[in-house]
Amino acid sequence: MVTSDQRRRQLAREKYERQQQRRAQARRKSRQRLAVIGAAAAVVVATLVGLIAGGVFDNEDKTVEPAADASPSAAPTPKQSPPAMAIDDKAKYTFDLKTSAGPIKFEMDAAKTPQTVNSFKALADKGFFDNTKCHRLVTGGIFVLQCGDPEGTGSGGPGWTIPDENLDALGKPNEQGQVIYPAGTVAMANTGQPGSGGSQFFLVYKDSPLAPTYTPFGTIDPAGVKVLEEVAKAGTATGTPDGAPKTPVTIEKGTVTKN
Repeated sequence: MVTSDQRRRQLAREKYERQQQRRAQARRKSRQRLAVIGAAAAVVVATLVGLIAGGVFDNEDKTVEPAADASPSAAPTPKQSPPAMAIDDKAKYTFDLKTSAGPIKFEMDAAKTPQTVNSFKALADKGFFDNTKCHRLVTGGIFVLQCGDPEGTGSGGPGWTIPDENLDALGKPNEQGQVIYPAGTVAMANTGQPGSGGSQFFLVYKDSPLAPTYTPFGTIDPAGVKVLEEVAKAGTATGTPDGAPKTPVTIEKGTVTKN
């Protein structure tokens, strides 16, 4: 016969066994949870590594296009040195453009812009400008026709760059850091960085406020300005203030001669 004391000990033992079973189950569940958490963490880490390797967290967003700018920009890629100096820097030179819209002629001052004139003569002598399009017309803010890109996209150049010249010719900048490029001015386009001009240039048909960072190197004759004004009247092909001219302008022949 089981005594009351034995019964209490049996109940205490059973209670202890039940506690041990519950603790063992709790430990198993805990290990299972940790295993699941570890696996999930591994997946997260692997995903992050993949995203980083794929460039998702790059600071530079490669799909974003730079904002359009009214400045006469160009993007030459220098691959070679500019031509050796071969002009008379005391002389005047004329750049005669036979274009599909009419003749445009301008004088270049070799004394003030020898590097620019020398480069343009070397290019013209090779027929570089022949059969190239003036790819950009701006009719708001500034008033220019941009030419000189053999690709017709605004990104082409001769394979070299030339230094900026004659930047103080148009006077002191105003409070906005601008000077007036008068109608009839011919100036170099560039990337916005010093010494980045190549072959692209812009023809000003109406006074235009710009930063004095574009080499002014020529003056268009009155007949040439009239041609530009007629092109500007037609506007751009898209109807926006900045785009390809609606009246196509192709330089059929570009010739530089010494006066």
